Amino acid sequence: MHKISDIVINDLSSAAQDASRVTSLTHTFYKYPARLSPTIVRAAIEAFTQPGDWILDPFVGGGTTLVEARALGRSGIGIDNNELAVFVSQVKTTLLSTRLLNRAIRIAQDLVENSNLSHQHPRPWDWIENGYQKNLDSRTIWRIRKQIEQYLIKLKEIKNPKLHKFLRCALLRTAQWALDNRKTTPSIAEFRQKFFEVVGEMVNGMYELSSSQICTIEDSNLRKSPETHVLHTHTQDIDTHPVITQLPAPKLIITSPPYPGVHVIYHRWQIHGRKETPAPFWIANCHDGHGESHYTFGCRSMAGLENYFSNLESAYQAITSLLNEQSIVVQVIAFSEPAWQLPRYLEVMDKAGLKEWCLPTRAGTENRRLWRDVPNRKWYATLQDKTASSRELILLHSLK
Repeated sequence: MHKISDIVINDLSSAAQDASRVTSLTHTFYKYPARLSPTIVRAAIEAFTQPGDWILDPFVGGGTTLVEARALGRSGIGIDNNELAVFVSQVKTTLLSTRLLNRAIRIAQDLVENSNLSHQHPRPWDWIENGYQKNLDSRTIWRIRKQIEQYLIKLKEIKNPKLHKFLRCALLRTAQWALDNRKTTPSIAEFRQKFFEVVGEMVNGMYELSSSQICTIEDSNLRKSPETHVLHTHTQDIDTHPVITQLPAPKLIITSPPYPGVHVIYHRWQIHGRKETPAPFWIANCHDGHGESHYTFGCRSMAGLENYFSNLESAYQAITSLLNEQSIVVQVIAFSEPAWQLPRYLEVMDKAGLKEWCLPTRAGTENRRLWRDVPNRKWYATLQDKTASSRELILLHSLK
């Protein structure tokens, strides 16, 4: 096993204990389920890479790794089989000019000031027929749905693709605030005001990301800006993807794979309790059509989670083939039953050709591994805080 320096242990331990709210850069553009802690990602990037290095997140989710990589002057590659994750990650990492950001504010203000629910508009029948507006026609929600439809019609008039996606993401975030897991539905006036506030927050976040990248490039004397690639594909196929095979071996992989046996809904919102809707795909102009197991490596109820571990092994075999002797793998993972799932998980890593790093026995480590209690973690179930999955494990590996 590799040994890790005290400085790196201290930095990772401090990051693991950080319980502050996520507010910086573009991280608040969308609340992706089970998202990575930006503090942990930043600590790992600063500990194991230098400006200009390549970083890979093969389960990119909401794009936390790519945002931190860009802010710190590293190039990033993100992979996900969820089109919604790809959309969000692309918007979070695509820098907009001051001119476009100012225009975003003006468009948002115009939408808020000139909205009128009494105006008739064509319904998106193709999306309706495919179920993307499921559970959005109730007495308390239909007005929000209609307002979203009107905004989307207006946003289609925007010709600049970067600005178009940016404002779609703002509407996506606003709709998530209004509909997902809410006990009460906000009024139309509150929805409009929130949309304008979200656009303003996103503009500020984009300015912060751009400024951070510029400072890093200047301080590090980098000859070019970092690159960011977000690819919609299965992790099992990345070793043959034409974009990835043309890039250098990643210096760092930092990711949060699907949690074994833990119920996380990556592709739905929940309306009034347990009524699910694929509305986020409609708002983001993405396509779904898959069940939960497509995004989680298999049904969580299968005995022994055989599908999960089989898919995990094939994914990490593909990941390992991209690495070299300098590559480091950092994973943030939680388990529904860690007593048996963790040993099985580590067995898969071993079969894929990875060896675990050894941490010294000291404060902040448990069984020579670094665990963290996730603040305010809740799933779409009724359990909160003291479930097994509210604790995350930070695993470090490298090639054997």
